[in-house]
Amino acid sequence: MKGLPDVKDLSMDSGVQQMLEKARAEGIETAFDRAIKMSQCGFGATGVCCKHCLEGPCRIAPNGKGAQAGVCGAGVDTIVARNFLGNVTEGTASHAEHAREVAHAILEVVAGKAPYTIQGVEKLKAVASGLGLSSEGKDTNQLAKEVADKAMEDFQKQHGTLNWLELRAQDKSKETWEKLGLLPVNAHLEIAKSLARQVMGGDADPANLLLGAVTMGLVDGFAGLHMSTDLQDILFGTPTAVKSQYRLGVIKEDMVNLSVHGHIPLLSEKVVEWAGKLTDKAKEVGATGINVVGVCCSGNEVLMRRGVPVATNYASQELPIVTGALEAMVVDIQCIMPGIQTVASCYHTEIITTLAYSKIAGATHVEFTAERADEAAKEIVLRAIANFPKRDPRKVNIPNEVTEAYAGFSVEQIVEALRAVNPEEPLKPLVDAIAGGQILGAVAIVGCTNPRKKQDHDNVALVKELIKNNVLVVATGCSAHSLGKFGLLSPEGLQYCGEGLRNVLTAVGQANGLPGLPPALHMGSCVDNSRVADLLVALANYLGVAVKDLPAAGSCPETHHPKALSIGTYFIACGVDVHVGVNPQATGSPLVVNVLTADKENFPVTTDGLFGGKLIYEEDPVKAAGLLIERIKQKRKALGLN
Repeated sequence: MKGLPDVKDLSMDSGVQQMLEKARAEGIETAFDRAIKMSQCGFGATGVCCKHCLEGPCRIAPNGKGAQAGVCGAGVDTIVARNFLGNVTEGTASHAEHAREVAHAILEVVAGKAPYTIQGVEKLKAVASGLGLSSEGKDTNQLAKEVADKAMEDFQKQHGTLNWLELRAQDKSKETWEKLGLLPVNAHLEIAKSLARQVMGGDADPANLLLGAVTMGLVDGFAGLHMSTDLQDILFGTPTAVKSQYRLGVIKEDMVNLSVHGHIPLLSEKVVEWAGKLTDKAKEVGATGINVVGVCCSGNEVLMRRGVPVATNYASQELPIVTGALEAMVVDIQCIMPGIQTVASCYHTEIITTLAYSKIAGATHVEFTAERADEAAKEIVLRAIANFPKRDPRKVNIPNEVTEAYAGFSVEQIVEALRAVNPEEPLKPLVDAIAGGQILGAVAIVGCTNPRKKQDHDNVALVKELIKNNVLVVATGCSAHSLGKFGLLSPEGLQYCGEGLRNVLTAVGQANGLPGLPPALHMGSCVDNSRVADLLVALANYLGVAVKDLPAAGSCPETHHPKALSIGTYFIACGVDVHVGVNPQATGSPLVVNVLTADKENFPVTTDGLFGGKLIYEEDPVKAAGLLIERIKQKRKALGLN
């Protein structure tokens, strides 16, 4: 393909570069090539285009020329705020539905209708206790049913607030939300209300629309992130540290290769289980076995609980297919490019969709529900096996690089690791290191990779700058995959750390029989940003301060999905600064920019003033790291720390 940039400018991953060259040689277009061809709309990029009724679409020129109001009279601030609320609502709906699916599955399990068992009994008891449920005299299934019923209430109740908000929110934060009238009642109600207020003739107050986005962020945080994580830990067990591998080299030429892609682990767990059961069937067609590899957050889920290796992350999800050695890619929901089917049609790979409300034209559909989980998973694995003899050996080309990495650092695992240093007060070593300056603060690297950015570059560059300055990093989602590919989820990555951070991570690692902990701790999938919040609440409560006072921040350098905006809004509401490295499509309104970025000189009411957290938009990762470090230093100073 002539006129396209060098593949080295599109991704840091040499295996991805190799596959991009192969795809181009074979005349196959990928997301990276489509991104180059697709010019971005200047109006949409700044959030000034409105399509909320049939009077439009209306748009307002960012330069102040031309019409300054839509047909209905909505000005630029209202249009941008409404569009921002729409994006946050889409992200929230994705996570809330994820949580509801898992809650429903647990109810099916305890009723004897779904072939899973409750594996996280200790987590079940802890969550039940937090919800005010007694475990005394109850068997596991009975207690799990009561917890799942409490989860379902968060989609049904008409009064009060979310059970999971009561369970997981810090009291100091909750007081702020309550004073502002932002507490959500139930997830479905708030999502429906948000959609209703976005229509023409609905909410036209930009400040009120932005407060509505905060409520959506709370729904995302508690009825999405926290509920999903807690229920998945109850069903599948809480992750513990595990060693595995990253990059496209995890695909094996002599094996049936099957990738799991999406987000909800109900499917991926069963596929891994049946891959283990059907090894003999694979040998019958000439393979040595069945190799399951992960992509995106399904990859995170089975990585941290099963040690399943990860092939790649979002932007390059088509490229495992380009190896010519992938028999099937099974998908469920979220972050799945329709383009995978177009690429798969050039090979023997079968794309298998599994949810009734998430299909791709041309793909095979195998309906997956909790009730027929075994039946569907078995069929999926057998389909992959049947495709193995259909490979074209001339098209097989697998990059040989792999990188070792550690994952599975749930809050429980982190506390357990610290307990080896101080059995009585496990959080004390971490707090002492922060107070003493060996650790400057902490930043969570979250979110995606984006084909419009050089894949993995900004995630890796920002983290290297942070750890060089003794900032502890935790990571989730596809950004964690970026770090895994380049050695930052391995003790080998300690070479990039400042002396203070390196000494702390080495000491804690050695106390646990390792040469050191990785410079970035893999905490899980996108919904597992709840683990980050839980760790912050635990530290804040230990110190007797609000979460907003902690020297901590979040960063999403290469995001692409509205979920990142809903997650970020949740953390801003908790008082945590959030950096994004991709245009949040809200820059067309000075009011919205000022409220979100805390420009108090131009607008007196800001998220920083209300909650203690703000949005930081900076595309350069090194500059962004500097801004986060400066903000961490400000919060340290406010706490009386040097």
